[in-house]
Amino acid sequence: MKLLFFCATFLFILMVSLDARRGRPDHKCKTGPLDLVFIIDSSRSVRPFEFETMRKFMIDIIHALDVGPNTTQVGVFQYSSQLQNIFSLKSFSKKADMVKAINKIIPLAQGTMTGLAIQYAMNVAFSEQEGARRNLPKVAVIVTDGRPQDRVAEVAAQARERGIEIYAVGVQRADMNSLRAMASPPLEEHVFLVESFDLIQQFGKQFQDKLCGLDLCSEMPHGCEHVCVSTPGSYHCECNPGYKLNEDGKTCSAIDLCAEGQHDCEHICVSSPGSYSCRCRAGYYLNQDLKTCTMIDYCSFGNHSCQHECVSVLSGYFCRCNEGYTLQDDGKTCQLDPSASLSDAAERHSQNPWS
Repeated sequence: MKLLFFCATFLFILMVSLDARRGRPDHKCKTGPLDLVFIIDSSRSVRPFEFETMRKFMIDIIHALDVGPNTTQVGVFQYSSQLQNIFSLKSFSKKADMVKAINKIIPLAQGTMTGLAIQYAMNVAFSEQEGARRNLPKVAVIVTDGRPQDRVAEVAAQARERGIEIYAVGVQRADMNSLRAMASPPLEEHVFLVESFDLIQQFGKQFQDKLCGLDLCSEMPHGCEHVCVSTPGSYHCECNPGYKLNEDGKTCSAIDLCAEGQHDCEHICVSSPGSYSCRCRAGYYLNQDLKTCTMIDYCSFGNHSCQHECVSVLSGYFCRCNEGYTLQDDGKTCQLDPSASLSDAAERHSQNPWS
């Protein structure tokens, strides 16, 4: 009866949660990528109507999932003194096929070999041959109503070391020590002994949060070079400002705005992450628009010491003398050319012969 109570109450909580999410489209439950395996105790202590409730429990959870090869994959197997695989992670990608297989389950009605079931989950159900995907979360939900007839602590520890997250749900005569030995830490979030409605409600809420709000950035090697952004049941990589995401969806490259021709620099464009700056060639200075360049007028500085004329060039300046004068060796002063002096005297005499 307690098994029936657990399943019925959990279904109620699950459906209320889903109805609330349907009423708020912005909080739609979207799961995956995730590998989820249900491990169902079908020992002789489980009565037929209780197993039917458990069957419906699995079906309704599957209906709530975002199932697919790139999102959540689901596997189911039952155990007693022996094991029976109902379907593996790779078997179905459609919910209808899963439901059909679950409806055909016939309980084994034997002992309760929970350790054997965990061993099977670790070595077979979560193997790549059965469809498990590398570097993705693996979640096992074990529902049992009796004491294990074999040892579970050692094999459960091995399963956890291989990255399998185990929820242990005990009903009726389940042994709390065995549940704690098989579950993942923190135990208060992964071990549930069905004795009150509050405990079932807590399990339902946390399990739904796990499936619908999995922070994959913190729970798996995401490979993002800069920033990993978690989304409901998935994640994506982003780059820091000034960088762009490469085709691999993981690594980042600095955005070269100069190479993309967006700079409008008259002379030289210098790239920096997410930005750029303009520079001028030697002999020029950058104008206030930070784009165009003007040649430097070294003569305008007033420190050239040219006696006659200062001429600016890209490399600096030089002095030039007026007509009839010769630039001296100091490159600054000018001296009247002797030939130019005689010519000037003759010209003055021709204009005023009486002088």
